[in-house]
Amino acid sequence: MLHLAQVKENSDSGEMELLLLARQSSQNLWDIMSNQVIPCTIPMGFGDGVLVLVKLGNNREILEVKEAKDWVMGLVETYLTNGVITPEWVEKEQEKVEQWRQEITAKSLDLTRRQLELETQKEQLQELEGKLKNRE
Repeated sequence: MLHLAQVKENSDSGEMELLLLARQSSQNLWDIMSNQVIPCTIPMGFGDGVLVLVKLGNNREILEVKEAKDWVMGLVETYLTNGVITPEWVEKEQEKVEQWRQEITAKSLDLTRRQLELETQKEQLQELEGKLKNRE
């Protein structure tokens, strides 16, 4: 699993450690982590404080470490330059979300109404069946 980490030097032992900052949970979704440190058992050549991308195995063994600069710059370029994310953009997105919420609520109410109509029709059919059986 891919993690964003910061290289830290352990003040007691002088050994390098990785402070896990975030974990990738899906393609574009990351979970923030807090205060999880793992010892760095492989030589890296990165100094104290450097941000790195770390691929960890199932037993939290380090599979791969690479500098995160290019990845961070990609995020900056994609989301934070040329006014991509502005207060106006956020407001428009919030309006879209509110519109979708209202549409979903209206559809849900319509489905509930239809379900009640179907149940009423079913009950009426059952009553008619009962009346027809009683006539026979």
